[in-house]
Amino acid sequence: MVTEFLVPTRIVLGEGAVQTLGETVGSYGKKAMVFGSPSERFRATLDAQLSAQDIAYLYHPVSGEPTVESVQNAAALGKNHQVEVIVGIGGGSVLDTAKAVAGLIANEGDLYDYLEVIGRGLSLSKPALPFIALPTTAGTGSEVTKNAVIGDPTQKVKVSLRSPLLCAKVAIVDPQLTYDNPPEVTARSGMDALTQLIEPFVSNQPNELVDALCRDGIRRISRALLKAYQNGKDGEARRDMAVASLFSGIALANAKLGAVHGFAGVLGGMYGAPHGAICAALLPAVIERNLMALKERGLRSQHLMRYREIAQILGLQSEEQLVEWAAKLNEQLGIPSLSQLGVRREDFDLIVEKSSRASSMKGNPVALTKEEMVAILQRAM
Repeated sequence: MVTEFLVPTRIVLGEGAVQTLGETVGSYGKKAMVFGSPSERFRATLDAQLSAQDIAYLYHPVSGEPTVESVQNAAALGKNHQVEVIVGIGGGSVLDTAKAVAGLIANEGDLYDYLEVIGRGLSLSKPALPFIALPTTAGTGSEVTKNAVIGDPTQKVKVSLRSPLLCAKVAIVDPQLTYDNPPEVTARSGMDALTQLIEPFVSNQPNELVDALCRDGIRRISRALLKAYQNGKDGEARRDMAVASLFSGIALANAKLGAVHGFAGVLGGMYGAPHGAICAALLPAVIERNLMALKERGLRSQHLMRYREIAQILGLQSEEQLVEWAAKLNEQLGIPSLSQLGVRREDFDLIVEKSSRASSMKGNPVALTKEEMVAILQRAM
């Protein structure tokens, strides 16, 4: 088996890493566009770091997940101000917005020229503007991925702008930036990271180098997520979650995902529910159905052994106990069901139709039938 592994992003990891921001940005330019939360909760840090390097910056708040319109408007603003470097300090929505804008500013044409599925799917021809990523949640791993997920509300769909040219130049991963996250954000983003570690590990196209990160990341989340949820100032737990999230981003960038993400992109586009919450609600049901399908089809070797290994990492007796473990974790974290997130049973046929075409679904360890996919949705309701 031939394995490829690419991490083109320089990673600066550890408590206090944010103090390298000014020098890092200054090495790429003196006019920055910074994407962050509407609350501007890290504005004092930005001011101190960037002013020390005589860097002028335009602050652009990101409210909600990126849409075609919000990305296009932000890119136009960045072009008008002739910015030289892009900074994203926030969760996955902030980083994906910043990443997409960095690519769009540097390339000619419209965003639809480059979007998958609903656009022309053209490749970016020029490198994106230098992009510095500072994650403030432990979940998406967007700081080390090559795609930005963008919604089109008019078509009720989420699609990717994808290119190796979009990868951040530098990812500054400082666990201290996550300390003030509310429990709900910690829970949902953490379950997203867990899913992004489990799915590549059990996928039909695993990667030996990714496997090592998945094993360690799953172990970290199993011991840290509930602690971070219960006490946001638990430094050890926050560090474990930051590292695990980073690993999950590297994993999904170098291996396939599975049915959880195959469904999640569709459900997020249709209902506007948070991605991490959708992944969490689906995870026990997908594990259960995958195990059943693998055994019913007599595919008992490689993929079942992968699930069994995860169970062993978690201190469980069998792979079947993974279902109960994930469901209990959801309960402890207050994760809502799909029905509580607005998913409607009458939409199941449409959801299955759309999800069957999702690229992530192609990485699932077993090809699921329509009936099995409906069963997953019913179980997660």
